[in-house]
Parts: sequence; structure tokens; C-alpha cells
Amino acid sequence: MTNFSTIYKLSVVALTCVFKVLLVEASTSSCPVLECWFVQEKAGRGGGLTGATTQEKSLLHIQTDAQSHDAASQKTPADINPDRVYFVTDPAATLCHHSLNPPRGSIKKPQCEINPFLPQPSSLTWVASLTDSALSPIYLDAEWFSSAFQGLNEQLGISTITRAPTGSKEHNVILSVTSKTLSVKSRLGEPVLLDCGFWADPSSPLSGSGFAVEWRYQFRGNGRVVVAYDGKRDRLADTQEEGATLDFDGLHKKGNASLILQEAKVHHSGTYICSVYLPYLLAQVAVDLEIVEPPSLSIHPSPLPLAVPGQTLNILCEASGFAPLSLDLSWEFKGADGKSRPLGSGSVTGHRQTWDGTYSQSTRLELDTSKLDLGTGGEISCVAVHPGGTRRASTTLNVIGFSTPSIEDSMAMVGVALVLYGLIKFASWTFSSSGSDETGQQDKKEK
Repeated sequence: MTNFSTIYKLSVVALTCVFKVLLVEASTSSCPVLECWFVQEKAGRGGGLTGATTQEKSLLHIQTDAQSHDAASQKTPADINPDRVYFVTDPAATLCHHSLNPPRGSIKKPQCEINPFLPQPSSLTWVASLTDSALSPIYLDAEWFSSAFQGLNEQLGISTITRAPTGSKEHNVILSVTSKTLSVKSRLGEPVLLDCGFWADPSSPLSGSGFAVEWRYQFRGNGRVVVAYDGKRDRLADTQEEGATLDFDGLHKKGNASLILQEAKVHHSGTYICSVYLPYLLAQVAVDLEIVEPPSLSIHPSPLPLAVPGQTLNILCEASGFAPLSLDLSWEFKGADGKSRPLGSGSVTGHRQTWDGTYSQSTRLELDTSKLDLGTGGEISCVAVHPGGTRRASTTLNVIGFSTPSIEDSMAMVGVALVLYGLIKFASWTFSSSGSDETGQQDKKEK
């Protein structure tokens, strides 16, 4: 009995070890080995910086557990300097996303860049409280790096701050900022969510001193702060833009720093930068937002007046309330046979911007019925091709007094003529017969 119990316990221990190994291998296999560009400023003579940059190929071995790194068994490609091979431990597994780990042989690869990073305090009002002690901890005495990643098909954007003991190739992720919506499109008036989340290593002494979040807008060289929040003091900056807010409960509990725009407007189109601060550290991702609103079309006059052959009609099509500017206007005619043919773009006016930031544009068509084979009429359509979709407006055209009737119409006219001729002949015969009878009776009376 004792032997059986011992064997059973040993079996349980063995199975447990096997499961642990399998779990480690599963987590290891799901994390990528990333080819990166290591970019840094080139040192000039005398140790000064010239402003020029150099870039070298580098390799990042990503793992979720520092114990799973095996530097000796890793093979370094011939075109990569062994000094630029790093082993990155990411306990949150943010860098193990499938968009950063394409299948073998894939032509498309994720984008990656790594730069040296210098920890320093920030003078921004909503960040200064994180370093109000004015003392730099000994923890900062190490090598720091900032890395930017972009997954396949822009599925994911990640920015990380990693720390490595001086002279070591083993990096630990201290702060990561992620966005799953690098490019967003929205219709006017709809609520918009720009995704941003962050993770801070709980074992780092910097993570317990609070955080700060800033969303900044940039477009064509102009920028403004949309919303800024001091997480340490639980205080919003006075620069908050109307209609923009954060999920403060999710921010503190889950690191959800997503920006919420309650109602999309044209001036919201642009680039939004989500910046997350820890004491002395900063990581940020950028999200592009485009407001796309298709045009509303109207045709004047509508309905069209009756036209006769040789007459020229002026038809106006107005497109309004659209954004962005890109718009292609044209005309089409569909005859009674159901076939469509283009009529050109007409005379197109320039863009006009309205009070809400949307645009309007019009085109005028001069329709000469003598030059076009329009038959008895059909359908005139104005077509607008826009990034938000294709729109069309139609009206009916009727042409009267058409000079060349069809074969069916000609046969019908002949038939009507024959019937009229028969009726006239019958009436004439009836009248002449009754007249002769009355004359005969009158002659008999006189006799």
C-alpha cells in the first residue's frame, strides 16, 4: 500500500511538471522574435552630438518570463551585430500579440524601432506632481530604451519603455502603451472612441508613485491639448476640450486611457497622441481620426419641364454637407430601353465651406435635345463619388413632339387611320341611303 501511494504521488508530481513545461513552451512559442532598427544619434568628435543619426539592425527575443530566455541556444543572423541582440521580458504579454508574430515566410512584417531613452522629469502642470520630491532614485541608474511597434495591417500600435542593468542585454518592460485603433473613421454626429491602454510593472518602484495621461491633437502643424489628467492628484487640467472625456474608473482599475468624443465634428479630423507618464518616464502612441460624411444631392428644377426637340434645358445638381473635400460629380441618362450612358461632368463649381465645417459643390448641365438622341425621354441622374460612398439623385425627362416615331407607333397610327376611314365611309353610306328613301316617298305623295 505504501509503495502504491508513493508511486501515485510521484506520478502526480511528474504530470504537474509536464503541464508546467507545456504551459511554458506554449507561452514561449506565442511570443515573437522581432527584427528592429536600432536608431541613435551619432556622437561627434570630442563626444559631442552632431544631430545625425545611425541605424543598425537588431533582434528582440520577446518572452513573458525572464527565466525562459536561453541566450546560448539562440542563433544570430549573419547580418545582425551580436551586440544588438536583446532579450525582452514582458510580463503583460503585450508584445506577444499575433499581429507582431506573422507566419514563417510571410512577406509582410511588423514595424519596430528602438532608441536609447533618458529618464527625466516633466514640467507639465499635470505631470509635475509625479516628481515633486526633486530627487532621482538610484533605480534610474541603468540603461533605458524606448521602442515603437506596429502590427500587421495596422492592427496594433505599441510603445514601451524598457530597463536593463548597465552592460546587460536583458531588458524588462517597465511601461507599455497600446492602441488597437491606429486609424478610425466616423460619421458626423456619432460618438467616437480612440483606444489607448497602458500597463506599468507593479514591481517597479516608479509604478507606485502615480501616473498622468494626456491626449493631444495635431493637424497640419497646429496642435492643442484635448484632455489632460493628473492621476496622482485625481485632477483634470483646465485645458479640457468640450465634449471630450475619459473613463476615469477604467483608467484607474484597468489602465484604460481611451479618449471619448461625444459627438464627431469636422474639426476633429487629425492625429491624436495618447501620452502616459510615470515618474521620469513617458510612452505614447498616435491615432488618426478622419470624419467622413457623404454628400446630400438635390436637382433643380425637379420635376423637369416638358421638353421639345431642339430645346436646351439647364439642370443644376447641388452636393452639400460632405467631408472631406474629395468629390467627383457627373451626369448620366437612362433611356426607355434601360441602358445608361454618361453625359459628362457638366460645369463644376469650386468648393464652399459652411458654418459646420462641411463642404458644398454644384454642377450645371446644359442638355441640348437636338444634339442628343433622347427618344421620348428617360431618367437624368446626378452621381457623386465620395470617400464616404457613392450617392445619386434622379429626375424624369419627358420629350414631346418627337419627329421620328418608332415602327410600333407608325403601325398604330395606320391602324387608327383605317378605322377612322371605315367609320367615315359607313356614316356617308348610311346618310346617302336614308336620303334617297325620303326622296322616293316624297315623289309618291306628289303623284
